[in-house]
Amino acid sequence: MKVKTRIIHSTAGFLVLAALAATPGRTQDTFYAPKGQQIPPPACFTIRGAWEGGYIPCTQLSHYDWLTDITHWRTERRIRIGYDPSRYEMPALKWAESSFIQPQMMVHDRYFYDAVAGEYTVDKYLDDLDKRYGGIDAVLVWATYPNMGIDDRNQLDMVRSMPGGVEGVRKMVADFHRRGVRVLFPMMMWDQGTREPGNSWPDAIAELMKEIDADGINGDTQDGVPLAFTLAAEKLAHPLAFEPEGGPHDEGIAWNVLTWGQYTFQFVPTVDRYRWLEPRHQVNIQGRWVRDKTDDLQFAFFNGEGWESWENVWGIWNGVTPRDGEATRRVATIERGVAPFLVSQDWEPLYPMLRYGVYASRWPLKDQTVWTIVNRNEYDVNEDQMSVSYKQGMRYFDLYHGVELRAKVEGEHATLEFPIEAHGYGAVLATPGAPDSSIETLMGKMKTMTEKPLASFSHEWKEIPQQLVEIPSTAPATSAPQGMVRMEGGRFDFKVEGIEIEGTDDSGVDVQYPWEDSPRRFHEHTVEIKPFYIDKYPVTNAEFKKFLDVTHYHPKDDLNFLKDWKGGTYPEGWAKKPVTWVSIEDARAYAQWAGKRLPHEWEWQYAAEGNDHRVYPWGNCDWLPPVPRAGVPTSIPSAGVSPPPSMPVSPCNWGPDAANAPAPVPDRGRVMLPASDVDAHPSGASPFGVMDMVGNVWQWTDEYIDDHTRAAIVRGGNHYRPMGSVWYFPEAYKDDQHGKLLLMAPSYDRSGGVGFRCVKDAQ
Repeated sequence: MKVKTRIIHSTAGFLVLAALAATPGRTQDTFYAPKGQQIPPPACFTIRGAWEGGYIPCTQLSHYDWLTDITHWRTERRIRIGYDPSRYEMPALKWAESSFIQPQMMVHDRYFYDAVAGEYTVDKYLDDLDKRYGGIDAVLVWATYPNMGIDDRNQLDMVRSMPGGVEGVRKMVADFHRRGVRVLFPMMMWDQGTREPGNSWPDAIAELMKEIDADGINGDTQDGVPLAFTLAAEKLAHPLAFEPEGGPHDEGIAWNVLTWGQYTFQFVPTVDRYRWLEPRHQVNIQGRWVRDKTDDLQFAFFNGEGWESWENVWGIWNGVTPRDGEATRRVATIERGVAPFLVSQDWEPLYPMLRYGVYASRWPLKDQTVWTIVNRNEYDVNEDQMSVSYKQGMRYFDLYHGVELRAKVEGEHATLEFPIEAHGYGAVLATPGAPDSSIETLMGKMKTMTEKPLASFSHEWKEIPQQLVEIPSTAPATSAPQGMVRMEGGRFDFKVEGIEIEGTDDSGVDVQYPWEDSPRRFHEHTVEIKPFYIDKYPVTNAEFKKFLDVTHYHPKDDLNFLKDWKGGTYPEGWAKKPVTWVSIEDARAYAQWAGKRLPHEWEWQYAAEGNDHRVYPWGNCDWLPPVPRAGVPTSIPSAGVSPPPSMPVSPCNWGPDAANAPAPVPDRGRVMLPASDVDAHPSGASPFGVMDMVGNVWQWTDEYIDDHTRAAIVRGGNHYRPMGSVWYFPEAYKDDQHGKLLLMAPSYDRSGGVGFRCVKDAQ
């Protein structure tokens, strides 16, 4: 059958195009200029109502004009940017071309590290992904945000703090390599408030990545990673694949061989700008908060590119549904099986199809061709799908279903019929003669895989429940132990807000208290608090040393343990400073030795705010002086979604001497200063006389756990506030705010900004 074409003349359309071409300041003569990272499809693909002029179907001519236009744009653009493709030809970076599935993995994920056994569990992590969605090609190991900034460790220090230090991380990377998975780490150029690296950032990052044998770097928040970072890595003979979060600008594709794709989705698939400029440039589409991954996967498959299979989002689980997991398995299996086709310089996006809502890309390679196809419709499409040029001996295979197609040949064209389910996928191979063994293997896998339609898999998203880790009761005290204050308890209106930077108030954010049915950011509940005693001050260095002297306690994972001590003791003059660089496990060991325990969060809050629900332990005045900086609020950072405060807050009047203030004035330098003595701010007493609750050091309280993440609730904030970025661990100074600190391992969790105090049950 001959495919008919219609030439449609439109005077109005011609005038619009002529006006666009004459617009001053246009960088290129193109009617389909990219919008950000996306090249729009022909206008004829958009259905228009009768009042808008009606729908005009696309034709072979309109497709030809569109393809000619964007091809011209690409040719000219390569000339304008002086494009050099040499890095795509480097053997050390070829892996990026077929890196289709790449999760951002939090180091806190319990499938990745077993805190009880004290070992990395890379096989467990990868086996889970193989089972749920077919495995991965690369992994972005995220060790920094959101914990970074709780002390002055910079982004590289956070990696070095992982269990086993640099040597442990290197062995972990080797475990991924053993399974054929490439490993990336992030770089944050907004991290200019913590400790300086000691040499230039390009050199410092390249040196650590070579030391741990990493394969690439993700440029967090960057619109292109500058060439200097690539050159620093190559100077060390350890080339790295750089992957900016935002578009690298066209010049940058020469040295940024990967990119995240953060798309605005529409019905008709758009063409990825950077992949069109260089089909060997790999893009991983990222939409971490969306719960339906269909758009991500379909646009990726259409563009022959990858997907950022990100589920653990800053410790908030946004897992793929069974349907999305199965779709990922099928898409990735096909892409891996036809990877050489998907870097074709002759890629033809939006190849003309016969059914509305079904879109394809054509990928020719020598005498063979592959089409990747998506059905954007909400219904199955089972009729004739496409017409192709026919040559004698050409055979056609439905790669998605793993079967050969019977072409309906008419002259020089063949029509192919095959089913595509609603919001589903298809792939076709045209080859002279029989397919090779690799294609036969792929078809065998897909035939088995697609016996069940995607519609038979659940598409319901569910958060995962969390549990509060039990804190065993202590032997009850009949009188106040030395240095403790009695809390009578009773009914307490416990109201608290989690201060996470991201996540708004979606289900799954923050933590799930025992009386709640899901994690959420805002919490309010009346609790019955039994009488207890609480330490008047946080545990000091002197008190912790007594514990060590008696018990000879030394943790198995001792990296960063009492990091600021020397020769087994604290620095001179630090006896009354709160002990820091102790993990929650270290704090529990001390508490058990002392016959005490860590407080539940509501106990801590009750001791801080009393029954009058004051804003701070000392009352309702804010002790923080404003920090005047252009464009930056001077108030305490919060999540941006808080309800109005229940009480007005005004500045404290502590007079000319800051020593009279109820809490330390935060230090904002790049080096964290020592904490204040615990008794340095007597005006900060709570209504019960409990001291040093806010602004000196964070304090360990409860731990929450789910299938993938552990997190501790830390209270009170600390004296260190690195400046220059909103992405550092946010302070939670108010009595009705808490911080959620993700837990990995003692070495990583210990911090110069976190200490603790204990409680003891009362009779």
